[in-house]
Amino acid sequence: MKAIGIILAGGNNSRMQELSNKRAIAAMPVGGSYRCIDFALSNMSNSHIQTVAVLTQYNARSLNEHLSSSKWWDFGRKHGGLFVFNPTVTADNSWWYRGTADAMYQNISFLKRCHEPYVIISSGDCVYKIDFNKVLDYHIEKKADITVVCKDMAPETDISRFGVIRMNEDARVIEFEEKPMVSRSSTISTGIYIMRRRQLIEMLERSAAEDRWDFVTDILIRYKNMKRIYGYKFSDYWNNIATVDSYYQTNMDFLKPDVRKYFFREEPRICSKVDDLPPAKYNSGSDVRNSLIASGCIINSKVENSVLFKKVFVGKNCVIKNSVILNDVYIGDNTHIENCIVESRDTLKANTYYCGDKAIKIVFENNERYML
Repeated sequence: MKAIGIILAGGNNSRMQELSNKRAIAAMPVGGSYRCIDFALSNMSNSHIQTVAVLTQYNARSLNEHLSSSKWWDFGRKHGGLFVFNPTVTADNSWWYRGTADAMYQNISFLKRCHEPYVIISSGDCVYKIDFNKVLDYHIEKKADITVVCKDMAPETDISRFGVIRMNEDARVIEFEEKPMVSRSSTISTGIYIMRRRQLIEMLERSAAEDRWDFVTDILIRYKNMKRIYGYKFSDYWNNIATVDSYYQTNMDFLKPDVRKYFFREEPRICSKVDDLPPAKYNSGSDVRNSLIASGCIINSKVENSVLFKKVFVGKNCVIKNSVILNDVYIGDNTHIENCIVESRDTLKANTYYCGDKAIKIVFENNERYML
């Protein structure tokens, strides 16, 4: 593959509420056994991209631990590899990343050291599968300066949190709005871009000289009438998890047989860091229907239309419905959980009731289980 990969995984987002208090959005668990960044990493690996940089910043400890080895995604060992860049205080710079363009500019030496002619830039907070080879072929065929992977959204989708684009008959981008309140188009940018490496270096250096730090606003939108920017329509499953509702819905989508087959059974596969855990155990009294139960779980009660991540213990006479239970949660006896997201490593006391009525409820307890 004649491209390197850059994954932007350092942003903070208040729309995730308590879920982003202790981890980056890209480190959020998805689909029972994955982290969100696994999808971007696997797409890079499956497209034979051997050199990938992940730019992290906010609450990066959990994400950095997950990225401690490149072997899970089979990146290059002797040539290329997986590189994780955090903001670093130097003699010339003591800033954190001030934006997506600044994050790449502060690591511009990585871009200059590489020899591949193209760069694929992706965000780390989306769930999807894509062959970047097809996108790169399209980019070369169109003789584009920048290619934006885009998707047509359903009419009821709230597009005010996305970049919205309009294209002409030749798929050239003629209008690009970042998070508009009202838009004439329902085609959004998925946060995936392809451009020449040398051109990216020039644009980053020019933006930094003008104190401009955002890739979308200060490069894409600013140059949309000067550069040949084309859109590549993507029609398969794609979802951004950067709000509580979208995160919940993405996990619920994995309960649909077609989505499970697409990600779990069909090639190419999505890879993740593997934990050595025993298979889920279903004791007498368990009743599990239309749910995903990850390794290391122990189930003693009713679980329906829910996703349980690794090492969840469900006590006796419990009811769990339409909920997402994150890693290492202990649920005491006689507990009812419905329409909730339970934060990881929580301990829920026995005889408690949690239910989200009009909105998804985030259960965030700080009980010490060994003192109960």
